[in-house]
Amino acid sequence: MGFKGTKAEKKVIYDKKICDLLEDYTQVLVCLADNVGSNQLQSIRQGLRPDSVVLMGKNTMMKRSIRMYAEKSGNTAYLNIIQLLVGNVGLIFTKGDLKEVREEVAKYKVGAPARVGLVAPVDVVVPPGNTGLDPSQTSFFQVLNIPTKINKGTVEIITPVELIKKGDKVGSSEAALLAKLGIRPFSYGLIVQSVYDNGSVFNPAVLDLTEEDLIEKIAVGISNVAALSLALSYPTLVAAPHAFINGYKNVLAIAIATDYSFPQAEKVKEYLEDPSKFAVATVAVTTEAAAAAPAAAAPKEEEKKPEPEEESDDDMGFSLFD
Repeated sequence: MGFKGTKAEKKVIYDKKICDLLEDYTQVLVCLADNVGSNQLQSIRQGLRPDSVVLMGKNTMMKRSIRMYAEKSGNTAYLNIIQLLVGNVGLIFTKGDLKEVREEVAKYKVGAPARVGLVAPVDVVVPPGNTGLDPSQTSFFQVLNIPTKINKGTVEIITPVELIKKGDKVGSSEAALLAKLGIRPFSYGLIVQSVYDNGSVFNPAVLDLTEEDLIEKIAVGISNVAALSLALSYPTLVAAPHAFINGYKNVLAIAIATDYSFPQAEKVKEYLEDPSKFAVATVAVTTEAAAAAPAAAAPKEEEKKPEPEEESDDDMGFSLFD
């Protein structure tokens, strides 16, 4: 049984509960809880134990408790959660892996019928086939312009029909037809909207990024910064290697065009003065490769064993008639 007391006493207990959670946990998932029933929420709580705790409540009470904790503890990082408390939301405090917790929450979705006035979260398509309804029910299909025929005493839908589009409100006729067909087109559960992790707030899509994705994005960012730095002639750490190489190319070009030289340019000038050295180097590499290739490619020939001589049909010196 729940605690029975005055509103003031309940607020004190709630404040203590949320303050204890804020003290023990540094990771919080902010979840949308529209159309989630109490039994479904209880299943989610059980599935997330013991590493996670689900907290529901009025947004005003949660905001008030978070502000009180921030004032008492001096930890103002949790104030970032306040701006996320909009609509019918709840908090999941966790010490587990954020991605795994989100995946666990997503498992607890429950099918729901299309109720009148409800905004459709997905497109609803009525599939073709036998409905099992008697011919007296054709009026529903006629109102919704669904092509049907009578087959063996029952109504049969001829072609698939997009009954409700995502974002549209469910009408009384659509709701009645789906109920008669036994179709529960919607499914509801807690939807993770935002993630709080040690003072940082980010979109849950970040949890899907792999190590390869992060490396790729960092590489693209470094490339963009380097290009911008070089275009503006503004020195940065990522542009320094490119600047040094470009500088070396410029000095090398001057050394080649003049009598000026420096150690890093001497070998290049030597090759340019005597191009035959390129050919000598190329021939040497080609010869080495050609010599190594047969040794590596040729399989070891197995020693051929002398084949045993076939037994002769000779009579070994004996006559058939001896």
